[in-house]
Amino acid sequence: MDNNEITPEGAIAPPAVTAKYDDEKNLAHEYDEKDLHPGEYTHTLLSEVVQDESAIAGLELTGANDLEQLEARLDTMSLERTAKIVKQLLLMHTNDQNFPGHILDQMRLFLSDPNIFENPEKHADLVHEMKLEALLATENSPYIEVRGNVSATDDPNMYVSTVRAWVIGCLFSAAGTFIDNLFAFRNPGISVGVNVAQLVSYPVARAWARLLPDWRIRLFGQEICLNPGPFNKKEHMLITIMCNVSFTSPYTNYIIPVQALDMYFNESFAYSRGYQFLITFSSNMVGYGFAGILRKILVYPSTAIWPASLSTVALVTSFHDEANVPVRGPFNKVYSATREKIFLIGTVGMFIYYFFPGFIFEAMSLFSWMTWIAPNNIHLDAVTGITGGLGLNPWPTFDWNMFGGSGLYLPTFVVLNMFGGVLIGAIMTLGIWYRNTWNTGYLPINSNETFDNTGASYNVTVMLNDKGGFDEAAYRAYSQPWFSAGYLVYNIWAFAQYSATLTYVILFHRHEVTRGYKGVRKSMRKIWASIRRRPATDSSEDIDDLEEDVHYRLMQAYKEVPDWHYAVLLIFPIALGMVAVGAWPTHSTPAALVYGMIMPIIGLVPIGMIQAVTGISVALNIIADIIGGTINAGNANGLMFFKCWAYISSWQAIGFCSDMKLAHYLKIPPRVTFWAQLVATFIFSLVSSMSFNFIMSFPGICTEDASFRLTCPAQTSFYTASIFWGTISPKKLFGPGQRYNTLLIGFPLGFIMVVLYWGARRFFPKSEFVRQIHPVMIIAGPVAYAAPYNLAYYLGNVYVNLISFQYIRKRYVAFWAKWNYVISAAFSTGIAIAAIIMFFALEMPKGGFSIDWWGNNVVALGCEGEGGCARLPMPDAGYFGPAPGTYT
Repeated sequence: MDNNEITPEGAIAPPAVTAKYDDEKNLAHEYDEKDLHPGEYTHTLLSEVVQDESAIAGLELTGANDLEQLEARLDTMSLERTAKIVKQLLLMHTNDQNFPGHILDQMRLFLSDPNIFENPEKHADLVHEMKLEALLATENSPYIEVRGNVSATDDPNMYVSTVRAWVIGCLFSAAGTFIDNLFAFRNPGISVGVNVAQLVSYPVARAWARLLPDWRIRLFGQEICLNPGPFNKKEHMLITIMCNVSFTSPYTNYIIPVQALDMYFNESFAYSRGYQFLITFSSNMVGYGFAGILRKILVYPSTAIWPASLSTVALVTSFHDEANVPVRGPFNKVYSATREKIFLIGTVGMFIYYFFPGFIFEAMSLFSWMTWIAPNNIHLDAVTGITGGLGLNPWPTFDWNMFGGSGLYLPTFVVLNMFGGVLIGAIMTLGIWYRNTWNTGYLPINSNETFDNTGASYNVTVMLNDKGGFDEAAYRAYSQPWFSAGYLVYNIWAFAQYSATLTYVILFHRHEVTRGYKGVRKSMRKIWASIRRRPATDSSEDIDDLEEDVHYRLMQAYKEVPDWHYAVLLIFPIALGMVAVGAWPTHSTPAALVYGMIMPIIGLVPIGMIQAVTGISVALNIIADIIGGTINAGNANGLMFFKCWAYISSWQAIGFCSDMKLAHYLKIPPRVTFWAQLVATFIFSLVSSMSFNFIMSFPGICTEDASFRLTCPAQTSFYTASIFWGTISPKKLFGPGQRYNTLLIGFPLGFIMVVLYWGARRFFPKSEFVRQIHPVMIIAGPVAYAAPYNLAYYLGNVYVNLISFQYIRKRYVAFWAKWNYVISAAFSTGIAIAAIIMFFALEMPKGGFSIDWWGNNVVALGCEGEGGCARLPMPDAGYFGPAPGTYT
């Protein structure tokens, strides 16, 4: 398995932020302090609070005027209909750790007490609140999360497809693609997230609106305006959608270097720019075609809420509220700075600071201070080392980029569950290494490399024939592949994650998925009726109060994209991909693409529905490795191409659907969204393919001697997986009697963990502690932070999250909501700018420039500098394991 690929496992839904004003007393206390009118302060909260699935109750995020309108409509909601809707809402959120428990308790009380229905006047307060909840669900959206973040109104005359939005979107897409593609080779990587694009584009567009003239021309009957007026939220979301497509690295970021570089497969054809562009563009566009064809199933129904998209909507919306109300914060002071000012201060501050851990004093980044005591102590390094061990270090870094700052946007229960999983993985790794299970004691404890039986890096070219295929005789004469304890533990948990996710969805989210499939059935009926040009009819069983929301109805004002547009985007890229595979000496058949297409055709609707409804990602990479490795046994390139179309097309289709939902929530015309995603994908593919040879030309790239830490941890993992699954094939590794067959225990392990948790929830139904446990997140820990990563790359998130979520947010929610995401994006922007300057101005020039002193050299001492040491000396025979030629 290739950990550190661009997999959906790592894509956990961003957090939500909430205003925890549970009653009018809290509101009164706050507006008394601020000398504000209650309704005015409620509006202020609405403008400042970003989405938080953890405590949004519809009434808590409803303005005073909206409440008055709802109150006037209470008589239209009967008690029986209220009960039906509340029951549906309860089913949706019973197993949602982000949903407030006290709201669920009120719903259960309402439904379980027959006296409420017999004598509603005696329970007027509870009935009143439940009717309001039911009205909110039907008059706006059935989902509290959506109501708290997405406006239920639209202005069809608001301009969106402007010169300003397109220019900024295209420039940002190109810049973000290059930065992310370049630093995806780095350890740790540097990524410019879409939140950065959201924040940076705002002052740029505002400056455009203030400074540029209002020049207008007519072209093809349309008036094009250079400066149509104030920058609005639809333009902002259009830019965000374009950046969402391109602010990442393509899957070919793994394929191209692994095929081309001499420390991997050393295949010269991969340096061809034509091949690079065709394979990159085709693999990206196939996913878009799938997304478009399935949009009426995975995007438009109200059941497809796409929880991860809501914080993006909230952040964009918050920037276009003109109010800048002072907020109370730490030290009980009132802070009045604007978001733009805080963003600027945070960016400049982190830009300056990052020169220290990134260049001047690199030991601040890899702060493996315990190993400095005895650099050559193998056991000390194995336990506490950052580059050579498991990172069990209470303070492993002063570098924000080491842990990525996700503690500012992941809910606490996610952070702590993953933290527990990383610890469990570390303990398992130590046990395997010290017991010398699978001869891991002869290897470094936590490497993602593939080794031969002498402990050297595995030379895959030795066992390949002149066509790049597997040579059985050469394989037997050389060596079996061997993997470190850390990498083996990763594989166990990767298997477990697959079975655990499916089991968790079945046990805890079957009601949501069933509701989603009802929406699928209804959408398919409408599609079929439109093909036959007959009106769709809904049977009584399909009537659902929570089916189509107000956002779907509002989007009917805009022209739809014809389905044949997406069909072209599905078929044409397949042809381009087959040309790339067949026209260059890949030693693979274009049929690998055809085989690969079967997986998304079968699996995309169920996994897309699961993610759209529950926010839980179901990755296809494991099953793609197993099936692809079996079909393409002995051919690593065949496996790579199979995975491109089997796994990545599904992952990209889900990403495109998520972006379409962003446009749906902001009421961006579908045809504008279509072209925005298409243009951004072209830019993404072009810039990526044009940068590969430039990046691969750096001296020492993908080796321990590479400058600026361009050591390619993800590419090495991909190479290992290609050998693991492709060249050698699953049969030789996991077949009956084979050495790593035991790793398959991960599949039943994931199932058992979820079932045990399900039993605990039933045995302790009122325990909030048990409710906050999430077995899938526990398993995600050792998968996301597997070799060569470790606890040191994650512990900072725990500290940051406890300060942000558990201290600041609980005490100063408005302060937190206003600036939390801004600070996160500012730090990412400052690091990205500093890294670019350091790389191109200091590292890249001939001869480079570095500071030769202890603070930079100590990180290269002893086992840390070697990436870890083996615990056991090599046997006298010069190799470990079975003798060459004796294994089958």
